[in-house]
Amino acid sequence: MAKWPYNTSKWQRLRAAKLAHAPLCYACDLRGQIVPAVAVDHVRPINDGGEAFPHLDGLMALCERCHNEKTSGIDRRDRAITGRRFKGFDAHGNPIDPGDDWHGGGGLRRTGKAKRPDRLRRSGYT
Repeated sequence: MAKWPYNTSKWQRLRAAKLAHAPLCYACDLRGQIVPAVAVDHVRPINDGGEAFPHLDGLMALCERCHNEKTSGIDRRDRAITGRRFKGFDAHGNPIDPGDDWHGGGGLRRTGKAKRPDRLRRSGYT
Protein backbone atom coordinates (compact mmCIF):
# COMPACT_ATOMS: atom_id res chain seq x y z
CA MET A 1 0.00 0.00 0.00
CA ALA A 2 1.21 3.49 -0.85
CA LYS A 3 2.38 5.76 1.95
CA TRP A 4 0.99 9.15 2.91
CA PRO A 5 0.20 11.42 1.10
CA TYR A 6 -0.21 9.19 -1.95
CA ASN A 7 -2.96 7.10 -0.37
CA THR A 8 -5.25 10.09 0.26
CA SER A 9 -8.19 11.29 -1.79
CA LYS A 10 -6.68 14.79 -1.77
CA TRP A 11 -3.57 13.48 -3.57
CA GLN A 12 -5.68 11.53 -6.06
CA ARG A 13 -7.59 14.72 -6.96
CA LEU A 14 -4.35 16.73 -7.24
CA ARG A 15 -2.79 14.00 -9.40
CA ALA A 16 -5.81 13.91 -11.70
CA ALA A 17 -5.76 17.71 -12.01
CA LYS A 18 -2.05 17.73 -12.92
CA LEU A 19 -2.45 14.99 -15.53
CA ALA A 20 -5.44 16.84 -17.03
CA HIS A 21 -3.40 20.07 -17.12
CA ALA A 22 -0.22 18.40 -18.46
CA PRO A 23 -1.03 15.09 -20.17
CA LEU A 24 2.46 14.67 -21.71
CA CYS A 25 5.70 13.74 -19.96
CA TYR A 26 7.62 16.90 -19.03
CA ALA A 27 11.10 15.44 -19.64
CA CYS A 28 10.19 13.65 -22.88
CA ASP A 29 8.63 16.86 -24.17
CA LEU A 30 11.97 18.63 -23.62
CA ARG A 31 13.62 15.89 -25.71
CA GLY A 32 11.09 16.51 -28.49
CA GLN A 33 9.22 13.26 -27.83
CA ILE A 34 5.48 12.91 -27.34
CA VAL A 35 4.92 10.44 -24.52
CA PRO A 36 1.80 10.30 -22.31
CA ALA A 37 2.37 11.06 -18.63
CA VAL A 38 1.25 8.41 -16.16
CA ALA A 39 2.91 9.63 -12.96
CA VAL A 40 2.87 12.89 -11.04
CA ASP A 41 5.98 13.76 -9.07
CA HIS A 42 6.95 16.55 -6.69
CA VAL A 43 9.45 19.05 -8.11
CA ARG A 44 10.87 19.34 -4.60
CA PRO A 45 10.63 15.99 -2.79
CA ILE A 46 8.67 15.86 0.45
CA ASN A 47 11.67 14.32 2.24
CA ASP A 48 13.67 17.38 1.15
CA GLY A 49 11.18 19.87 2.62
CA GLY A 50 8.71 20.02 -0.26
CA GLU A 51 5.00 20.43 0.35
CA ALA A 52 2.90 17.27 0.32
CA PHE A 53 0.10 18.97 -1.63
CA PRO A 54 1.72 21.79 -3.62
CA HIS A 55 0.19 23.97 -6.31
CA LEU A 56 0.23 22.38 -9.77
CA ASP A 57 3.46 24.26 -10.55
CA GLY A 58 5.14 22.28 -7.77
CA LEU A 59 4.37 19.00 -9.55
CA MET A 60 5.51 17.50 -12.83
CA ALA A 61 3.77 14.98 -15.04
CA LEU A 62 6.12 12.20 -16.14
CA CYS A 63 6.08 8.92 -18.03
CA GLU A 64 7.04 5.82 -16.05
CA ARG A 65 10.63 5.80 -17.38
CA CYS A 66 11.33 9.43 -16.50
CA HIS A 67 9.66 9.09 -13.10
CA ASN A 68 11.83 6.09 -12.27
CA GLU A 69 14.99 7.89 -13.46
CA LYS A 70 14.24 10.95 -11.36
CA THR A 71 13.31 8.94 -8.29
CA SER A 72 16.39 6.71 -8.41
CA GLY A 73 18.73 9.53 -9.40
CA ILE A 74 17.65 12.22 -6.96
CA ASP A 75 14.93 11.30 -4.47
CA ARG A 76 16.10 7.98 -3.00
CA ARG A 77 18.25 8.64 0.06
CA ASP A 78 19.14 4.97 0.44
CA ARG A 79 20.97 4.94 -2.91
CA ALA A 80 23.93 6.82 -4.31
CA ILE A 81 22.52 9.84 -6.13
CA THR A 82 23.60 10.49 -9.68
CA GLY A 83 23.04 14.23 -9.51
CA ARG A 84 20.95 14.11 -12.69
CA ARG A 85 17.23 14.49 -12.57
CA PHE A 86 16.71 13.67 -16.24
CA LYS A 87 18.95 12.16 -18.87
CA GLY A 88 19.07 13.35 -22.44
CA PHE A 89 19.28 16.43 -24.59
CA ASP A 90 16.86 18.78 -26.33
CA ALA A 91 16.65 19.35 -30.08
CA HIS A 92 19.55 21.85 -29.86
CA GLY A 93 21.87 19.41 -28.05
CA ASN A 94 21.52 21.07 -24.64
CA PRO A 95 21.06 18.89 -21.52
CA ILE A 96 17.40 18.80 -20.46
CA ASP A 97 18.18 18.58 -16.75
CA PRO A 98 17.85 22.14 -15.37
CA GLY A 99 20.37 21.30 -12.63
CA ASP A 100 23.07 20.33 -15.12
CA ASP A 101 26.33 22.28 -14.88
CA TRP A 102 25.83 23.40 -18.48
CA HIS A 103 22.89 25.56 -17.36
CA GLY A 104 24.94 27.11 -14.56
CA GLY A 105 22.79 25.38 -11.94
CA GLY A 106 25.72 23.46 -10.57
CA GLY A 107 23.89 20.15 -10.23
CA LEU A 108 24.70 18.20 -7.09
CA ARG A 109 28.43 18.76 -6.86
CA ARG A 110 30.30 17.39 -3.91
CA THR A 111 33.38 19.49 -4.69
CA GLY A 112 33.81 23.09 -5.67
CA LYS A 113 34.32 22.41 -9.36
CA ALA A 114 32.44 20.56 -12.03
CA LYS A 115 33.78 17.23 -13.19
CA ARG A 116 34.62 16.99 -16.87
CA PRO A 117 34.79 13.68 -18.72
CA ASP A 118 38.34 12.52 -19.52
CA ARG A 119 37.68 12.67 -23.25
CA LEU A 120 37.00 16.41 -22.97
CA ARG A 121 40.16 17.01 -20.96
CA ARG A 122 42.25 15.12 -23.52
CA SER A 123 40.69 17.00 -26.42
CA GLY A 124 41.48 20.40 -24.93
CA TYR A 125 37.87 21.57 -24.43
CA THR A 126 38.34 22.32 -20.73
